[in-house]
Amino acid sequence: MAWTSEGWVDLLATGARDLPVREHARSETSGDNMLVEAARRGDRAAFGRLYDRYAGLVHGVLLAKVPLDEVEDLVQDVFMTALRRLSTLREAGSFGAWLMAIARNRANDYYRRRLPEDQLPGESSDEDIPGVSARGDQEGQAGAILAAIRSLSEVYRETLILRLVEGMTGPEIAARTGMTHGSVRVNLHRGMQQLRAKLSSHQDSDSPQQETR
Repeated sequence: MAWTSEGWVDLLATGARDLPVREHARSETSGDNMLVEAARRGDRAAFGRLYDRYAGLVHGVLLAKVPLDEVEDLVQDVFMTALRRLSTLREAGSFGAWLMAIARNRANDYYRRRLPEDQLPGESSDEDIPGVSARGDQEGQAGAILAAIRSLSEVYRETLILRLVEGMTGPEIAARTGMTHGSVRVNLHRGMQQLRAKLSSHQDSDSPQQETR
């Protein structure tokens, strides 16, 4: 994952649909069925290719929920769980959505083991987002924007992080998650509107107030 405050400023100015994508875009999912079936037969190389295709998806889902410094380890946990449970996957074509469900459950487990039940995260405020602390100006600004994304509803924050942080295109998000292209477009559009509004309100509140006489 590579994201900087300059990148965030650019995306807020241009909108999600105009963002550059990663130089090495992930392969289309046309071969996923064969890879899943091969992995079920014990082909570790096939599962490795699935990992390469879907690691960004799992990373994005977890980044929307858990502290940044916990994400990488949890990504590995999700794929180890997926490997053990691969025989329970009913439809090979739903591998991405199935992985997302495992990732969400793993994130929920993370909090259950660390927080009292009444403190489990739901719709969080920016101040409640874990893993975002005061750092240097650039990292702090990027962290504040990530916190703002994480304070949105789950459907928006996951889609925005997949697009803006993981660098996936709209069609890639649809293919990996099983969402329709229309749903992805709506989530990105509405999510960006809410994100801009939230960041704008924080900028206004952080601006020094003119002293009245």
